[in-house]
Amino acid sequence: MVLEHRFVDAQLSSVAALIGEPARAAMLIALMDGLILPAGELAELAGISPQTASMHLQKLLEGDLIQVQAHGRHRYYGLKNTEVAVALEALMVLTPVQKTRVVRTDELAQARTCYDHLAGNLGVQLASAFTSHGWLELVGLTYQITPSGQVRLEEFGVNVETLISEPRCAKACLDWTERRYHLGGALGRALMTRFFALSWLVRLPDTRALRLTQAGRQGLVKHFLLRL
Repeated sequence: MVLEHRFVDAQLSSVAALIGEPARAAMLIALMDGLILPAGELAELAGISPQTASMHLQKLLEGDLIQVQAHGRHRYYGLKNTEVAVALEALMVLTPVQKTRVVRTDELAQARTCYDHLAGNLGVQLASAFTSHGWLELVGLTYQITPSGQVRLEEFGVNVETLISEPRCAKACLDWTERRYHLGGALGRALMTRFFALSWLVRLPDTRALRLTQAGRQGLVKHFLLRL
């Protein structure tokens, strides 16, 4: 048991050290929208030289926090998976906003991407609506889709049978700005993908922030009974 604790402590300290370095933290946060970016752009966002960025990116790769894709002569970096994004979002909850390297704008607080799902006030409102109307039940940190929820989602164009087969079907993700849960996992991804397809949400340039369109406002009120 003592050896196990020491192993976990060492692993946790290693990950914390990787994330805790300011330049690496800035690059990780820049990748939280689920996109892949070249090293030069990440260096600029972190305010460091390309050579220093390459060193930091190599450490993040070795720590299994990011992945790299080669396209011709160019290499693009992205987060390893949604678990990394969820961990970053949760850590940001513990960080005083005025001390972060991220600017907490009204747009980010209202709606933003958290890797592959919707976060911010709008994401929290959506999760709250699903639970209050009995379409989801929160058990621990996992949302269970109820029979009425399956009907509602299928009517909206989400294939629930496919989602249920995934190990992370619907997870509660602690929201950085709201300090409450928004909806992550495969269901969170499917809903945000559908919102984009319907033009209910649009991306704002050079930020993770999203804008809710008039069609989106009407659709969320009609389909999910949100009070916007």
